[in-house]
Amino acid sequence: MALQGHINHLSNQHKKIQDIIEHEMANPDWDEIRVVALKKQKLRIKDELERLRNAVN
Repeated sequence: MALQGHINHLSNQHKKIQDIIEHEMANPDWDEIRVVALKKQKLRIKDELERLRNAVN
């Protein structure tokens, strides 16, 4: 169950980062460097989620 909890936590983080990216890009003066960093972080989380989900199955 601890693994599933970690997967849930990462899924929540992934969603929060997506929300931040969308909010940031809605601003006409959005910071490209920040958005790129957030997208990289989101991708790392996505890769980790995929790895963990494959380990469960």
